[in-house]
Parts: sequence; structure tokens; C-alpha cells
Amino acid sequence: MEKQHDSYVAEFVQNGHDKSFQIIAEHWYPAIYRFAYSYFGNRDDASEIAQKTLIKVYQNIRSLKEVGSFKSWIYRIANNLCLDELKRAGRRKSESLSLIPKELKLSELTPVTEIESKELNSLIHQALNRLPEEVRAVVILKQFEEMTFSEIGDTLQIPEGTAKTRMYKGLDLLGSILKQWNIETDYLNYD
Repeated sequence: MEKQHDSYVAEFVQNGHDKSFQIIAEHWYPAIYRFAYSYFGNRDDASEIAQKTLIKVYQNIRSLKEVGSFKSWIYRIANNLCLDELKRAGRRKSESLSLIPKELKLSELTPVTEIESKELNSLIHQALNRLPEEVRAVVILKQFEEMTFSEIGDTLQIPEGTAKTRMYKGLDLLGSILKQWNIETDYLNYD
């Protein structure tokens, strides 16, 4: 969904067309689920956060003053819910990610590459757990959600420069952790 379309649908819902919210829910549920899964590595927690996010969006969409910032706003809600859950449960993510490298197509997966991919992602997940929360959020938004630094700044309500600094710090820390584990870090994207 393009930014303009997000804005249009959000404005439509704000004007009382509640049935239009289904468009938002269908479009954003997978993205928010993926984002929450990056935090927890658990399908149930990710599903719960995605559902809670959409409920909060529905309850508060009329208070959104700038519909053009919808993407940042929905990710901010999801991020805050993830942080609240981490604090409430007093735990960190525990299960492995099941992300497949973007350049590897499903048809190219062999049993060996699938296992290697899962193992690598499990290790990346464990390394992400070791990052400070404010740094981890930036890395997840940039690396997994492919947001711009401007969008990350809007989402986390921090200056764009701070988002860049946290990203580079996060990738450096992540790289250091993975190198300690003798894992190649050439794939880390610093852009």
C-alpha cells in the first residue's frame, strides 16, 4: 500500500467509514506480525502484538493528526507494544527466526540450505537479543522492515541522525557478537 493510499484509507476511516478499516487491517497485519516476530521469535507473541496493534490503531485513528505519517504511527504503536510486552514478561526473545535470505528463492532451497538458513537466522536472532533495546529497534526497522532513516526517526520519535547513529552502533555490535561466534558478517548492510 502506498503512502498516499494509506493516507486516503486512514482519512476515510477517520470520517466514519469504519468498514474501510478492513483494508488497513488486511494490508498491515503481515508487516506488523513480521516486525513483532523479529522481537520475539514466537508466532503466538507476534500474532498477539499484531492484533493489539490493529485494535489500538482502530481505537485511536481519529486522533491521528497527520494521516501522511500513518506508517510511522502504526510502527510506533507496534514497537511500544513490543517493548511493553518485553518489560511485562521480563524476558527476551527465545525462539529462532525463520527468515529466509531475500536473495534465496523458495524453489532454490534444498534441505541443506534450509537448515543452514535457519541456523544462521537463529544465531542472528540470538545476537539481536544482546543489543540494547533502542539500538535493536532501529536495526529491526532498517534491516527487516527496510524503512528509511527518516521513517525510523518518525516511528521512534528520534532525530534522523540519532537513528543513523543507533543503526551503525547496532550493526557494529551485531558484527562483533557474530565475529566472536566465528560467523561471517559480510551480509550486514550498513546503508
